[in-house]
Amino acid sequence: MPLALDVFWSFRSPYSYLATPRLATLAERYELEVRLRPVLPIAVRIEGFFDRVNPLWPPYVLRDSLRVAESLGLPFSWPNPDPIVQELDAEAGRLRTAAEQPYIYRLTRLGQLASERGSGLAFAAEVSRLIFGGTAGWHEGAHLAEAVARAGFDLGALDTEAEREAERLDVAIAQNQTDLEAAGHWGVPTLVFEGEPFFGQDRIELVLWRMRQRGLVERASA
Repeated sequence: MPLALDVFWSFRSPYSYLATPRLATLAERYELEVRLRPVLPIAVRIEGFFDRVNPLWPPYVLRDSLRVAESLGLPFSWPNPDPIVQELDAEAGRLRTAAEQPYIYRLTRLGQLASERGSGLAFAAEVSRLIFGGTAGWHEGAHLAEAVARAGFDLGALDTEAEREAERLDVAIAQNQTDLEAAGHWGVPTLVFEGEPFFGQDRIELVLWRMRQRGLVERASA
């Protein structure tokens, strides 16, 4: 039996995007089941979160994401549009999460469906590269459909199923969040191996070290 690694992941997280190609390499190289566990981003999970966060944090995340992407040779640009719709609160002088969110729930439900079909990581890799890789208007035209097709799915069929099963999928996504917190963290990407959490795109080598301790071996064809 291959070892299993749970990956708690968000479609709005730049670090989730930056971790995904390396996670895909692990799945290809080792006798390892990498299970994508999509969660909703903090911006919609925790009301008023950005009212309390240090204002230095968002610009730092952007700066850090850019240099991590450069070090990995990955394209990177902040999404246009952002998967989380935000509105300017002129009185407070900051952005607030909008009540209507046309992108993130759709993306997360689609990701959950892909994961249930055993191709969550491939779906996440293609869609996150579209969103964070510099494609302006990633939600328009054929961009998303083509990315989803590269992961082995038909977007129209997947959307239809996601709409039909929205309630069930939302329960599954909420369970992912519950399981993440039960493992000992709340952020993404968090990798959980045998109940032990490893938070951050910079913890992949550490979790690989731990899995090797537990007998992780390379695939015969690797």
